[in-house]
Amino acid sequence: MISLKKYFLYSSIVVFIGLTLVFSSILFLSKNLPSVEQLENYDPDLVTRIYSSDGKVLDELFVQKRVFTELSQIPEIMQHAVVSSEDRKFYNHWGLSLRSVARAIMINTLSLSYRQGFSTLTQQLARNLYKSVGFEDSILRKVKEVITAIQIERTYTKDEILEMYLNTVHFGHGTYGVEAATKRFFGKESKFLSIDESALLVGLLPAPASYSPIHHPNRALRRRNTVLRLMRDQNFINKMQYQEARSKDLESVQEFTKRGSAPYFTEYVRRLLEKEDTELNINIYRDGLKIFTTLDSRLQEIAEDAVLKTVIDDQNRLNKRLFNNREEFENLAYLTIYSEDSIKMMLEGKDILYKDLRAKLLVQSAFVALDPNTGGILAMVGGRPDYHDQYNRAVQAKRQPGSVFKPFVYTTAINNGYPVTEQLLNQPVVLNIQNMDGTWVKWKPQNYDGSTGGLTTFREGLRKSMNLISVRMVQQDIAPAEQVKQTAKRMGINTDIRAVDAIALGTSEVFPMEMVAAYSALSNKGVYSKPFAITKIEDRYGNVIKDYFPERSEVLSEETAYLMTNMMQTVMDRGTGGSARWKYKFNRPAAGKTGTTQGWSDAWFVGFTPQIAAGCWFGVDDFKVPLGPGQDGSKAALPAWARFMKTAHDTLDLPIEKFEKPSGIIDFTICNITKKVPRPACPVEKEIYKKGTEPTQNCKLHRTR
Repeated sequence: MISLKKYFLYSSIVVFIGLTLVFSSILFLSKNLPSVEQLENYDPDLVTRIYSSDGKVLDELFVQKRVFTELSQIPEIMQHAVVSSEDRKFYNHWGLSLRSVARAIMINTLSLSYRQGFSTLTQQLARNLYKSVGFEDSILRKVKEVITAIQIERTYTKDEILEMYLNTVHFGHGTYGVEAATKRFFGKESKFLSIDESALLVGLLPAPASYSPIHHPNRALRRRNTVLRLMRDQNFINKMQYQEARSKDLESVQEFTKRGSAPYFTEYVRRLLEKEDTELNINIYRDGLKIFTTLDSRLQEIAEDAVLKTVIDDQNRLNKRLFNNREEFENLAYLTIYSEDSIKMMLEGKDILYKDLRAKLLVQSAFVALDPNTGGILAMVGGRPDYHDQYNRAVQAKRQPGSVFKPFVYTTAINNGYPVTEQLLNQPVVLNIQNMDGTWVKWKPQNYDGSTGGLTTFREGLRKSMNLISVRMVQQDIAPAEQVKQTAKRMGINTDIRAVDAIALGTSEVFPMEMVAAYSALSNKGVYSKPFAITKIEDRYGNVIKDYFPERSEVLSEETAYLMTNMMQTVMDRGTGGSARWKYKFNRPAAGKTGTTQGWSDAWFVGFTPQIAAGCWFGVDDFKVPLGPGQDGSKAALPAWARFMKTAHDTLDLPIEKFEKPSGIIDFTICNITKKVPRPACPVEKEIYKKGTEPTQNCKLHRTR
């Protein structure tokens, strides 16, 4: 028989070896687990939010959709639901529930399988926070959970642990944390959660995919009721509250995630932010930043509405033309892969318009509104609001501007000292133009209506958008092509402009936003304000990372800017932009210009008041498909501009402002026929001049005897 002394010795050795193995295993497993420092400096990935200037959330950027919310802002009923369902002994254990462990061991032993877990809420948090713990169902993972959970319990209070848990746990459908989940499923903030909604969210936690109220509503309902029963049994709610919450259905659940506002603008902002990542040492998808922008959500809504109404009208006219013009309908080669009946149904909205046909059959648009003083983007639409895609035509589509380019020609002439009353013959000219293959050919441009005439002033030429007048200005070196190119560049047109005679007709392609920004310099007394979208970036704690400020530069004299603005007011009051007045009732002081390209492929309108500069383009992405004869800037584009400008100024309650006349501009009475100093017999009119350019010669036509 072994003596008692030897028994204790051998037992001690066994216990020592056992403890050594246990502690060695714990030490080994702890090597890859988070340190105390990591625990104390937990920094979760959070959603970055993009805000409008009036405080609306436009969109969110994230890898995992997570919005951090302090525990004090989460309803107690939600906290109780989590504790009652996931860990009823949460406030009494130290990271590990021995009772749960014993229960799990018994069940797993009897079943000879891993059927019952024993994770506390803190253990779940450990698994959610640290990848090194792992997600596989195994005893090894459980040990890692326990070790990390104990460390967490030693580092944080119970409220802090619960706060972290509620901000990190996965609720399904790409949402992490109670705030993001509440927004996803109910479209509101978590502080407004009801009892039944809290129970529904908590019911998702064991298996978010299986209990999804979107895909499996019956399962979700049963699981919610289970959570409600647990809350009742633990006296978090009474019997009446239980019965009332249990009787509710899933009507409050949103089936679809609401699309962010201003999608083209927010994508534009996202691309800008990606360029800032390295310089500012930020991650826009993980850092929970606040991005404040220049966009006004009210104006954005107005812009989208105006564009949609106009684009639908343009589309209907295009469809009608295709339906009624058999030859054109049949000549569109790309239509042959579909039956004609299918095409007609697509165009009428009775069938899905296939992606490969959208670029050829959909009328598209670009719209930009700017603050002329700062350059802040107030509204942006990069395509049809009803067919949103990733192609932002406001900043990515280069299109021929047609006659909206003419103000650069006239501005150059005014800069060269010519008065607005300078006269040129409205007669045919011949241009040498270069084809795409590099060959040069003769081209004889015409006015829009095919008319010709005699001597015509700059003001009249711009009012009626006469091609022959602007071409003669270039040909006769009143506004040389190279100077026109430099004027456009100085005013913000950065695309490659060809310095040829055809520059007078806007044949070189430009971006819509550049065109609006250039016009805004006229509104802003000759000062160009570079367009910008972001005003400020803050971190998750409200600290300012970077402020953005307007970038301004004087590109024209105040006198030149005013003369051009005044001439473009004539376009609005008595010219091609007149329908904005008589049809759309926009009667504030405003200046603008229509634009139409050869072949009716592009329709433009760009204009401004002292407070807002805006412009729009309409056309088909495939420039070979025209809008159709008669679909000029005044008919196909101006309606969107006029609708927006009237509603925008009224909504913001902007005061009526006139364009301020600089001291270097004088009023001068002239003969309305010869544009010279009048004699007593002359019919007269008033005109404005830059000092020193007013007429000095007397009228010789109306001499008195």
